[in-house]
Amino acid sequence: MAENYTDTDGQKLLSRMQRWARSLGFQAMGVSDIDLRDAEAKLQDWLAKGFHGEMGFMAKHGSMRTHPEQLVEGTIRVISLRMDYWPGEAAEPWKVLDDGNRAFISRYALGRDYHKLMRKRLAKLAKRIEREVGPMGFRVFTDSAPVMEKAIAEKAGLGWIGKHTNVLNRDHGSYFFLGEIYTDLPLPVTDATSAHCGSCSACIDICPTQAIVGPYQLDARRCISYLTIELRGAIPEEFRPMMGNRIYGCDDCQLVCPWNKYAQSTVEPDYLPREGLDAPQLIDLFNWTEQEFLSRLEGSPIRRIGYECWLRNIAVALGNAKTSAPVVNALQQKAEHQSALVREHVTWALDQHQLS
Repeated sequence: MAENYTDTDGQKLLSRMQRWARSLGFQAMGVSDIDLRDAEAKLQDWLAKGFHGEMGFMAKHGSMRTHPEQLVEGTIRVISLRMDYWPGEAAEPWKVLDDGNRAFISRYALGRDYHKLMRKRLAKLAKRIEREVGPMGFRVFTDSAPVMEKAIAEKAGLGWIGKHTNVLNRDHGSYFFLGEIYTDLPLPVTDATSAHCGSCSACIDICPTQAIVGPYQLDARRCISYLTIELRGAIPEEFRPMMGNRIYGCDDCQLVCPWNKYAQSTVEPDYLPREGLDAPQLIDLFNWTEQEFLSRLEGSPIRRIGYECWLRNIAVALGNAKTSAPVVNALQQKAEHQSALVREHVTWALDQHQLS
């Protein structure tokens, strides 16, 4: 374990660390202790209600998720970092959502997968800190292990968890990724911020599937992000009409949030749109072969759902599109697809056009 610091020395080190973090492309850095009892109680309640659906990983690992010292022995502090991803150059989201012939993809997934980029930057920061203080225990995380990243970010002062359950910052909105460094370095903790959602219910009201069942309560089983990304089987029919043209994720609760008028455009070229994914034609994407899917989306977070779910999601969107010969023809071409999952969703989509 690294040496103990006086309050003054600790604050000076913290200030230097924040400068190093900014130089590596992070917009903010804070430090929290490892007391996550409040978050643990909320997690257990959420799991007890079954809101996690088929995301079994949320219930695995016992208490490691809410006890950082169990996940990484010796941990006494968590360094939390924020990196903005809003692609300012992308097509205007509401215009894409209003065009039933185009596909809407969550803005975080338009460019390269953030996991590798963030992990490399976190490791560089940890090594830079180590050069300053000497050998220390640490491990970096980017949505890659049982880590309560939102609760940690809130404790570290990077923002507050809003009614939509995303972390919000008064000066940057919610379009940012989070990363963590678990460490045995006895750093001073940074102050948490207060919540500023007030009486606003915009995110609750806008949700297409009413997945935000109450302030700060998300039933993932109803969430379009869960349905299009995490769910591997058939999408429940009751939700299909509500999905519109959203084929990978859903940003409605963030798009309508008043605080996102302060969102900052990303400075990372890797987060900018690739392959025209900010406003692509549904039929064009539906016609990709599996090889095209794999090659065009190389390095993209979208690849993790696989080609079968990709076609499943687009079939639903085409079912919600305005009836036209090109739409019907595209669906009919995959009516005998080798995947039963794809066939089932194509049949449903054709039924919406009264042509099964």
